[in-house]
Amino acid sequence: MRRTRLGVVMEERGLAPRASVREALLFDVAPAETEGDRTLGARRIRTFNSAPLLLAATHGVVGLTVVWQGVDGSSWGEVFTALLPLILAMLLDGGVALALGFHRRFGLASHAVGRLAMAYLAASGVLWMLFASAASHFDGLDNASFLPLVLGAGVAMRGLVSIGSPPLSVINALVASVGAFLFSGSTSVTATISGLSLLAVGYSIAVTRTMLASARRRLQLDSLAQKALHFVEEFETSGRGWFWETNPAGTLSYVSQQLADDFKTTPEALLGRQFTDLLSVDVSPSDTMREERTLGFHLSARFPFSDVVVRPASEEDVHWSLSGNPIFDEHGRYLGFRGIGTDLTEQRRSEQEITRLARFDSLTGLPNRAMMRHTLDEALRNAARRQRACSLFLIDLDRFKNVNDTLGHPAGDALLKQVAQRLTSVLGDHGKVGRLGGDEFEAVLPGAAEVGLLESLARALIAEVSRPYELEGHRVTIGASVGIAIGDPGRACADSLIRNADLALYAAKAAGRGKHYFYEPAMHSEATDRQHLENDLRVAMERDELSVSYQPIIRAAGEEVSGFEALVRWRHPIRGNISPAKFVPLAEECGMIGKVGEWVLRQALHEAAKWPDRVRVAVNLSPIQFNDPRIVEVVQKALEVTGVNPNRLELEITEGVFLADSDATEETFTRLKKLGVRLVLDDFGTGYSSLGYLRHAPFDKIKIDQSFVRGAASVKSRNAAIIRAIVTLADSLKMDTVAEGVETHDDLALIRELGVAQVQGFIFGRPTDGAGALKLAQAMSVEADGHQCIRQPRQRLMRRAIAAIHGQVREVRLRNISAFGTLVECQVPVAPGARLTLDIVGVGPVSGTVRWAQKDRFGMKFESEFDLTRLAPRPARGNEATMLKPWYLNQAAN
Repeated sequence: MRRTRLGVVMEERGLAPRASVREALLFDVAPAETEGDRTLGARRIRTFNSAPLLLAATHGVVGLTVVWQGVDGSSWGEVFTALLPLILAMLLDGGVALALGFHRRFGLASHAVGRLAMAYLAASGVLWMLFASAASHFDGLDNASFLPLVLGAGVAMRGLVSIGSPPLSVINALVASVGAFLFSGSTSVTATISGLSLLAVGYSIAVTRTMLASARRRLQLDSLAQKALHFVEEFETSGRGWFWETNPAGTLSYVSQQLADDFKTTPEALLGRQFTDLLSVDVSPSDTMREERTLGFHLSARFPFSDVVVRPASEEDVHWSLSGNPIFDEHGRYLGFRGIGTDLTEQRRSEQEITRLARFDSLTGLPNRAMMRHTLDEALRNAARRQRACSLFLIDLDRFKNVNDTLGHPAGDALLKQVAQRLTSVLGDHGKVGRLGGDEFEAVLPGAAEVGLLESLARALIAEVSRPYELEGHRVTIGASVGIAIGDPGRACADSLIRNADLALYAAKAAGRGKHYFYEPAMHSEATDRQHLENDLRVAMERDELSVSYQPIIRAAGEEVSGFEALVRWRHPIRGNISPAKFVPLAEECGMIGKVGEWVLRQALHEAAKWPDRVRVAVNLSPIQFNDPRIVEVVQKALEVTGVNPNRLELEITEGVFLADSDATEETFTRLKKLGVRLVLDDFGTGYSSLGYLRHAPFDKIKIDQSFVRGAASVKSRNAAIIRAIVTLADSLKMDTVAEGVETHDDLALIRELGVAQVQGFIFGRPTDGAGALKLAQAMSVEADGHQCIRQPRQRLMRRAIAAIHGQVREVRLRNISAFGTLVECQVPVAPGARLTLDIVGVGPVSGTVRWAQKDRFGMKFESEFDLTRLAPRPARGNEATMLKPWYLNQAAN
């Protein structure tokens, strides 16, 4: 026989299916041994509460019958004497009923109440039999039938009230048997009543055994259910995850509050909705088993699943991990799914980061700048979740510098300690105060947005700080100015709030110090415009306003596409195209750069997956992104989802990343290199240009900034020498070089001459979309096309020449001949660096070095300046013969 889940649980808990006979007999009258039995005993007392009332009603009905039928032939004294036992029994009924109703006030335990019930039932039975005996002498009653009626009614009613308790059934059986023996006078009647009473006792024992086992199971399950409920509540309130459940139809039958909060609704609003309508599985496009990995497949096939990554059908770009199991009852019927979900996108600072930062100011004991920033971030997150505003005070001390100058820095330090104490006392529970450094303080007030309250606190704060101080026997008086900013819930970010409070503080100082000012948009028109732009940026991704363009990076030697740089673009619906130089710093300030950068990375890798394996993609990382502890996981996940080889991804990093903690920076470099991606130092030469960066950081490429490239071919520019030094340094460190901003053929020629490995600029094409990048990536080469801004005069007419290539005489064509080089069309491949001598038909020989080469052409730099006047046409002479085979070719043949 199949065991039920309940039976398995009971066996594991050590509970028998039924209670023993001894337990059934003694449970109501013996002290409880366990807490569960005490609880069960207290519940069983409630079943006895109505017994005295039932017996009292029985006594009353029978008593009225006796008075009505038998009072005619008897005196009132005889009637009272006969009814006295019945009256006592009814008084006893009432007293026991009160005792049972107020047993908790009397402090009676359940087993004491059981014993009281036994005594009551025995006493009530004796009084009943005395009444029956006395009433049998009434002249108006038929003694032959009345006495059995009374005895039978007593046995029946007492059997009814005692059937649920074996001790009471035993007492009732004893009283019934004794009464039958004393009053019936018949052995058969006595035996019959005794037998029936014993049957009632047996039935009561059987019922009680089953009831006790069932009640104990129920108590155990209730206890387990309460524990499970507490665990669920604690887990959900901790924010680490949430639970969900569906019915057989796939609609939600249970929703955690956290899940409802993420959808900005209530659990009741989500109940009854299809679970698959709320969530969709995030599957890699390269996965060939996509159908079997969808959440709908698991739910419809009733397969358990674990750690399935899903995205909610909401505006937020978040990811969750879901696990679930199908539910079946003991009969195998499908009841739905039940599972757990966790938020994979929630960001928290790691313990390593928290322990690394010094959280408190060593002088005042207040939180320092880093800790206050963390406090502000947490307050803003809570404000968004609770839809309550958050306010920020920036406090600057007035005339503090005079104290340091006149009394010395020790006195200034002592003054700062007292100021910190006063600020803390004024704000109290309204917010947290921290020291930013010097004489600057900050206060975060979560949930406070009432202007009246903030003004009151600001006035009290200024007044308290302005009270005189006693420092080493000197009486010192300073002041304070306060700037106040209020952040809207869900919209304000920490950087914008600090900026607004700073503007308000400047206004307070400009107004004469010792004042407080609220931030107003009119304080700074540019700040207002940036705020609007910031708000638009927050929704730009959801509105598909952002896009990624790809600018080709060309090999200088062969003009093949080496890769593309992914460039984010923003087309505003009203402002039009917004420059990245404007919105990228804004994204960094308001904390959006991580979200935007991750999106650009995913888009770029998605496009790169379509390109040939030889073509790389370069993605810019801001210092904020690079110093994010999650950056390695973000890059790794993007590579796994798109299937792109890590060696094809180049991460362009500026020198700003080195301004952060060196240990964390070096660790990130190590983990990225272990991942297999390539690292590029962007904009080299425009920042600090410390050679120590190149010594410690494992860069694969150096990117020469366009400010050194444009116009480098000019004779008046020193940029060529700088580029040559950078190339030499990179070659020594075994790093590639790429020059950006190349727009003219002169600059391109110089870049090739200086040995730069790769070129990026408008001369090889402007940034294009994904389709255009795919077309360029599949092309064998890209032809340079640009203006000749600073260039020597060139001879555009095609000229024929003869050259010895690989020991064979070849005819080649020359185009764009200048004083320094020419473009050579040749069907035989030539390697860059090869030295050749060209015999130009009608002109003569010229020697040079191949600087770059493609399939059917190469660029040649002359060893010495070529005189273009030699290419001018000359009058024909009769004795002039055409040179068909130069002298040096004959020597080569020999």
